[in-house]
Amino acid sequence: MHPTQTQHPWRATLRTVLAVVVALAPVLPQIVDELGLSGYGWAAAVVAVAGAVTRVLAVPAVNDVLSRWLPLLSAAPKDQSQP
Repeated sequence: MHPTQTQHPWRATLRTVLAVVVALAPVLPQIVDELGLSGYGWAAAVVAVAGAVTRVLAVPAVNDVLSRWLPLLSAAPKDQSQP
């Protein structure tokens, strides 16, 4: 059975996008002021990239590769009963 992240990848993506938006919201005006940026286009890009990375990580084939080569990043821990 696949982890829920690979069964419902868009839910995982939306959760990540929401988390990034919530995390950026309180400090966004200060970041813009300190960096002298005009507009919030870069913040939208950060949210889009975070969502895209999450979506790619939720693909079952990518999760299988992560489970094998980088198990710390896989959606679920490797079943210890399998070789």
